[in-house]
Formats: sequence, structure tokens, C-alpha cells
Amino acid sequence: MTKICVQELFIYPFKGLSAQKCACVELQVGHGIPGDRSFGLMFKEDAQYPDSTKVPWMKKHNFAMQNDWGGLAALDCDYEAATSTFTVKRKGVELLVADTTSTSGRDSIATFFTGYLAGISPNQAARHPNRAPLQVVGEFGKTRYPDREAVHISLVSQATLNHLSEIAGQQVDVRRFRPNIVLDAVPAWGEFDWVGKEMQLGTARIAITARINRCLNIEVNPETGERDISLLSLLQKNFQHTQTGVLAQVINGGTVGIGDTLSWAE
Repeated sequence: MTKICVQELFIYPFKGLSAQKCACVELQVGHGIPGDRSFGLMFKEDAQYPDSTKVPWMKKHNFAMQNDWGGLAALDCDYEAATSTFTVKRKGVELLVADTTSTSGRDSIATFFTGYLAGISPNQAARHPNRAPLQVVGEFGKTRYPDREAVHISLVSQATLNHLSEIAGQQVDVRRFRPNIVLDAVPAWGEFDWVGKEMQLGTARIAITARINRCLNIEVNPETGERDISLLSLLQKNFQHTQTGVLAQVINGGTVGIGDTLSWAE
């Protein structure tokens, strides 16, 4: 039997912004992956906290995200944990460098993205079309702002993405789906069969909890920030659902790296 292996690993230091590739990540019980969705760009009108590093989990409509603001995908964002430095580029041009641990740095990030939203258009269903001012919330490795309160990680099979690419008639970039883990040697849509089961991933144990229902974000080109493939319609037409990939919770903590295997838990 072919071993299922980890092909790619991603975290998203800022909720709603671009992915960051990893060679290895830690999995923690009750948390998921430290560093994943640690920061958020929260609309100020929704809440005010005296310490922005200790803002609790909130629903995704409180944050600026690609689902509502596709143009955010056109930005190349990078977080360097060793220096707490956040950098934003577009088409190779550096637009922002800021320290996420300083008040001035966090204010600079908030000001930049508030201004950026003012120059792009939200989708018709956006929950904050008035472009309210933003604030940076969270602390790297300590807070998490995933879409669902039950902390999770996400996995998807490369074969599933390849099948979607065949149906779409063009290559479908994995970044549209914002997974944490991309797996090799899994049949297309085979990850759906794991829901309700426990599995060994690297040195950690996880429980597969649900399929992932998708939103408009998957239709946004991760290079241009423009909606260019009607993937939701393609999914509905061909499979009668709009799901790809699965969610998992960490049962026993551990590490997982590129090339590590996924197997049934003993």
C-alpha cells in the first residue's frame, strides 16, 4: 500500500492574508498549530480591547478577509517569528515593514490595511462594505482566530485539487483553499472517508471531524486578487456540494514535517 505523505505545510500568520510555507510545524492539543491565524485585522467598530494582544476568538465576520475583500490576495505577506517582523509586498515591491510587538508597528499595519481596503472593492455580500478602520489583534503563537471556535487544522489531498483542475480546464492553485496540510498518495476526494476517524500524523494524533464547506475565497486568484474561476458553481454542478478537504482536531500533540506519513491510529 502506498504511504500517504505530507507534501506541503502552510500556516497563515495573519487571518485572511497570504500563506507561509513551513518545513515542520508543531501540533498542540486545544490549539492546533501555533502561529497559524495568530493575528487578525479586526474592524474597530465591532469591539475595543485595552490589550490588543489578548483579544479572544471571534467569528470571521469581525475580520478583513479574502472572502469579502478578494484584492487582499494580491499582497505577498511574510512574518519572521525570530524578529516579530511583518512585511507586505506587491509584485515584488515592498510596501510595509513593521514590528508586531510594538504599538507603533501594529498601528502601521492597521493604517496600511485600512488604506488598502479603501482602494479595492468588496464582494456584494461583504459584511463591512463601509471599510471601517482596522486594528491588529493577537499575539504570534498564543492566540488563534480560525473560522470555527473549535480549534482545528485543515487537510486536503493533492489528487482532489488535480481533479478540480481537470474539471476547471486550468490549474487550480492550492492557495485558494488555504489548507495547513497537503497530502500525496490519497485518491481524489478520499479524505472525505476519514471523517469520524483518528489518525497518526507525524508524531501527533488527530481526529478528522468534518468536511470543509467552501466560500467565495476559492474563486479568487491568489496572484491577482481577482475572481476568475467559478469553483463554487463547478463543485455544485459536478458533485452536488461545495466541499473540499477536511478539518481535524489534535488529540495528542507532536510534530509533523514534509515527508512525514499519515496513517490509521492504532
